[in-house]
Amino acid sequence: MQPIAHCLHRPVLLREVVEALKIDPDGIYIDCTFGRGGHSCEILKNLSGRGRLLVLDQDPQAVAHAKILLADDCRVSIESDNFSRVAQIAEKYGFGGKVKGILFDLGVSSPQLDDPVRGFSFVQDGPLDMRMNTNEGITAADWLQQVNFRDLEEVLRVFGEERYSKKVASAILARQKFRPLETTRQLAEVVLGAVGRSSEKKHPATRTFQAIRIFINQELKALEVALDSSVKLLADFGRMLIITFHSREDQVVKAVFRKHSKFDVPRKLPVTDQPLPDLKRACKPVHPSTDEVIFNARARSAKLHVLERVTC
Repeated sequence: MQPIAHCLHRPVLLREVVEALKIDPDGIYIDCTFGRGGHSCEILKNLSGRGRLLVLDQDPQAVAHAKILLADDCRVSIESDNFSRVAQIAEKYGFGGKVKGILFDLGVSSPQLDDPVRGFSFVQDGPLDMRMNTNEGITAADWLQQVNFRDLEEVLRVFGEERYSKKVASAILARQKFRPLETTRQLAEVVLGAVGRSSEKKHPATRTFQAIRIFINQELKALEVALDSSVKLLADFGRMLIITFHSREDQVVKAVFRKHSKFDVPRKLPVTDQPLPDLKRACKPVHPSTDEVIFNARARSAKLHVLERVTC
């Protein structure tokens, strides 16, 4: 009997994820965004001694937590890396074409948001960092010191879907000339001063923080690479689950799905043995229940996509 890790963190759509995975007790599974282990712990509860779980995270704190939480479980392998390399890592373990389920829980985890030092939130004041991996990459503060108006406006408009992108970009760069922004609260105040309060529940700086975080961490490109390369890891009827939190992530999921769900054969060409597509949707996107949103307001924008490998 394998030891069961006790995880106090409850991630979004936990019940829905476990149900959608249709866990085979002897199967191989991959959690590409370990975070604080909520999904991983629940998967392990459903695995036998022959089951395997590979967990990844690029956040050094998350990896350290995984090594403590799952240290005594021989079914688990832990890797510190960006999930864009999930295919290479899985192949190293000989998992290619054998994985029954792969999970991506996107966005920022609650521990990251709640730690002011990480710079992901302006609820508490902290340094403008925003790096998913604190051991590499450029901080948000350093990027804002070198970015020009055109690039900043584009990042805010494309990655944050900020309708006032020009106003916000102008206000940020004006402040940079006066005194460089160093903290999350300083940035939030500049955005608020530029656009004012609105009738939306979200703080007006939310989109700015989202846009800068996505850009400096290259999140969408990493997601595209990860999803595209993960298809070949799945066994017949294996499932890929992606929890998204905003429309830009949804667009990447849809693009990868379209690529792997269309026949690569010209129309009107007389073909008798037409190959099947790689993926199909197992169900419509799943949203959190009303009770979950009441319990955890951060879940309100979550959406679970369930893609299944098509067997030949």
